Amino acid sequence: MKMTLRWYGTGFDSVTLQQIRQVPGVSGVITTLYDSVPGEAWSRDAIRKLKKEVSDAGLQIFGIESVNIHDDIKTGSGRRDEYIENYCKTLERLGQEGIRMVCYNFMPVFDWTRSELARVCEDGSTVLAYNSAVIDAIKPEEMFSSIDKDSNGFVLPGWEPERMAHVKELFALYRNIDSEKLFENLVYFLNAIMPVCDKYDIDMAIHPDDPAWSVFGLPRIITCQENVVRLLKAVDNPHNGITFCTGSYGTNRKNDLCAMIKAAKGRIHFAHIRNLKFNTAIDDPVQDFQESAHLSSAGSFDMFKIVKTLYETGFDGVIRPDHGRMIWGEKAMPGYGLYDRALGAAYLNGLWEACEKSFDRSGVRYAAD
Repeated sequence: MKMTLRWYGTGFDSVTLQQIRQVPGVSGVITTLYDSVPGEAWSRDAIRKLKKEVSDAGLQIFGIESVNIHDDIKTGSGRRDEYIENYCKTLERLGQEGIRMVCYNFMPVFDWTRSELARVCEDGSTVLAYNSAVIDAIKPEEMFSSIDKDSNGFVLPGWEPERMAHVKELFALYRNIDSEKLFENLVYFLNAIMPVCDKYDIDMAIHPDDPAWSVFGLPRIITCQENVVRLLKAVDNPHNGITFCTGSYGTNRKNDLCAMIKAAKGRIHFAHIRNLKFNTAIDDPVQDFQESAHLSSAGSFDMFKIVKTLYETGFDGVIRPDHGRMIWGEKAMPGYGLYDRALGAAYLNGLWEACEKSFDRSGVRYAAD
């Protein structure tokens, strides 16, 4: 297992590589060329420069999150094949630099949705939160200003101002795209890039929709076990896999997270592990949840059971603690401060060590010394 933190790059992230290097058990980062434009091919020189910067800090790039996918690919329109060709060029150049995993998503318009970026908790920390009544009452074109006011001055992934300035046009682009058409376009994309993934041994790890249901009427296709299994069968290549994000799949409490891990055994290339705290009943018409500290007791998930299931199913890939709280007066990109994610990494490393020392990979407990 490789423990990492997400790092957005110099000039975009308040957290430095030197700080990440000092987090016990963290040996690498998940990063990206954050100023790249969806649809363009990344240059090998830019990738090499990024790789050297990380290496000079004593760390390793264990994956890219994300190589963003152009809307023409998602909608199957316009210059789709041209943009797929550019995507293949990017994958080839990543592979040439020894980078073997790419996390991506196939969500229309909004990569993720929250009603608050700084909900104040009882202990004074702040967290990202979601209230369905608030989201249902807001107009899509007003979402950016709602998100941006709590961004602490950072450009948030999936909410880039230049993209959000065209939100009405984006919604029009997806007007005739239902979930089946979106799924077909995803399969088309994956089939087109698999030869490059095979050549360079690159694992594609699709990130689930967040939250795991339709927002503003937009289609959502990576939300549950049925969707995951369908995609893995549709493109039955070991390089076609998933990012198992507990905080995204877990938004829908009908999802059995551990059953999903077992169903995707061998095809989980990346894991985002975080906890959520639900504030309303499962059958309440208003769904309200907030992100929490990683500890099981801080939220609604059994984090040990989740980590143990990953361990038992043979997972040995890349993990990162996902969104953290803002604690100790830190000002950073919401969800991506240093302190709480460092605590999360230490906690998850502890859970993994407990699994390694207590169980074999089938889950059988070792005999007592």
